[in-house]
Amino acid sequence: MKLNTEALAQACAQARGLAIDAVHKAGIGHLGLPLGAAEIGAVLYGHALVHNPDEPRWVNRDRFVLSAGHGSMFLYGWLHLSGYNLSIEEVRNFRQLHSKTPGHPEFGETPGVECTTGPLGQGVGNAVGMAMAGKMAEARFNTPEHPVFDYHVICLAGDGCMQEGVAMEAVAFAGHQGLDNLILIFDANDVTLDAMAAKTQSENAAQRFKAIGWDVQTLPDGHDMPAILKALNKAKKAKSGRPQLIIAKTIIGKGIPEVQGTSKAHGEGGAKFADAARAGLGLPADQHFYVSDAVRTYFAGHKQRLIRAYKKWLKTYNAWRTANPDRAALLHSRAQPVSAAALLEKIPLFPADAKLATRAAGRDVLQPAAAALPLLISGSADLHGSTLNYIAADKDFDRTNRAGRNLRYGIREHAMAAINNGVAYDGLFRPTCATFLVFADYSRPSMRVAALAKLPVVYLYTHDSVGVGEDGPTHQPVETVSALRLIPGLDVIRPADPEETAGAFAAALERTDGPTLLALTRQAVPILNEIPPHIRRAGVLKGGYVAAQETAPLTHILLATGSELQLALAAAKILGPGVRVVSLPSFERFNRQPAEYRDAILPPACRKRVAVEAGVTPLWREYVGLDGKVVGIDRFGLSAPGGTVMKELGLTVDAVVAAAKSL
Repeated sequence: MKLNTEALAQACAQARGLAIDAVHKAGIGHLGLPLGAAEIGAVLYGHALVHNPDEPRWVNRDRFVLSAGHGSMFLYGWLHLSGYNLSIEEVRNFRQLHSKTPGHPEFGETPGVECTTGPLGQGVGNAVGMAMAGKMAEARFNTPEHPVFDYHVICLAGDGCMQEGVAMEAVAFAGHQGLDNLILIFDANDVTLDAMAAKTQSENAAQRFKAIGWDVQTLPDGHDMPAILKALNKAKKAKSGRPQLIIAKTIIGKGIPEVQGTSKAHGEGGAKFADAARAGLGLPADQHFYVSDAVRTYFAGHKQRLIRAYKKWLKTYNAWRTANPDRAALLHSRAQPVSAAALLEKIPLFPADAKLATRAAGRDVLQPAAAALPLLISGSADLHGSTLNYIAADKDFDRTNRAGRNLRYGIREHAMAAINNGVAYDGLFRPTCATFLVFADYSRPSMRVAALAKLPVVYLYTHDSVGVGEDGPTHQPVETVSALRLIPGLDVIRPADPEETAGAFAAALERTDGPTLLALTRQAVPILNEIPPHIRRAGVLKGGYVAAQETAPLTHILLATGSELQLALAAAKILGPGVRVVSLPSFERFNRQPAEYRDAILPPACRKRVAVEAGVTPLWREYVGLDGKVVGIDRFGLSAPGGTVMKELGLTVDAVVAAAKSL
């Protein structure tokens, strides 16, 4: 079908008007991108994008990611015009309480929004994850007769995204993997928030991307709609085996002459010129949030064309499903809940004499879990040999094996986490990833967004304490577990032994409403045979449980998590029969339990409490109260053998006993 430039030119003017009116009404927002990239939006949503506004989660839709999420009115305007369930009233309520048009796009809040963006560069990483998931889907599900997956991922990013390290990590990974279903449109307006981009950058983007394995097209006029469409068509049809970059030279804030082309156009600076700008765009002075009948008619007709294409695909899908029942069942399984109890039945008990690191126990648990969940994937930031999260029955995902379930991210912890978010947004595969726990700080911004967006990503982060030993304080995460516990919506689980590790994996994989991090040891820990295995496994699912029951009137409660549970158990034997030991591997899961359960585990009347953990102490006050004590480490670690470090820093049975006796 030929590009209807006349109708889309009107749509551009009116999309610009929607952005101006919304930002002016809210008194805050970002006008630069919605105005400067309007023609890109018109070509995408008015012609080139394969999608169905009535089925926003259609599995074979093209995914559009607005990485420059501050330009959210770009997305809201085009979603509204396209016929998504986003009314003009919602556009009017831009940035207002409980609207579907928040300041930055949020996954799950607005139909047609593929991911939560705003932190610059995140969307680029998410788009890479979606493109990788697309390649995995093609390999697992397509047949020569029925290619049910062939979607593209199109990401719009600006200079700010391109400057962020997470984006550059992600595009290097995409180039190496040859993700040729990925199209990145660089809205190259040469402006950042504070100043012209020349103040902070001087690289040649085209040469940079070519050097890391991308095909590059440059559009000298990013407002030329036929040229935009030609570039998109070329990118979609490219046979080079490389991801595609389109550099579109645009004018930021185009349509507001007083600020366009300058950094003042980036935010709401142009809103005060709204009336003159609207007049210049040919919009009626007395009708704000104006969309003409002609534009609505065009998009209504285009929506019908999209629906016809969707129905054509649906015929292929139904034929594929009939011809390939096993593949169809596998695809359907992505939406089925995982039962922790059922998963634990598939994980053998560990030998009673086992003594191994919880990272090694994690390796052993991962194998039956991966067999039970064939859409589970596992990656590591160049540390498979240490994090031990390789799916042994499978191979690497790469250019020659798109069905591989093991991802080698290289030393790119931030991109790894952002890419995993993209896989989770996509919803076809269940992503897990790994690195050393101390490097969670490199992943943390993406982990925070995963929690915000309620993505079921699982982080298998190892080397969880000063027990790392000789590597010293740079690799000993004394504060990291507590810092991660502060992220709302992120479950942190620090298992004490192999059986608790099994429970931790089951808990993480059962959860669908947010991410979970498992903090696993480098050093070997004893298997805690005094606690029955089923008690340990089930206890982790609840976040906390009684690990050792008092046999006399209760006098003290010792609380511990991870490798320090063994210290609490040993101390209780010295202190006497009135001492209870509570394992608390996950604060978050424990706090979600009913008050009756929590009070049964931690009776409020018993105020003589001691917590022990190889990390900073403040968060434990929630459980020990003002009367209790915490044996921990409120300093950085030391370089020495792990046992020596523990003893030097006061993580000993004697220290726990002394703390309890002092109460």
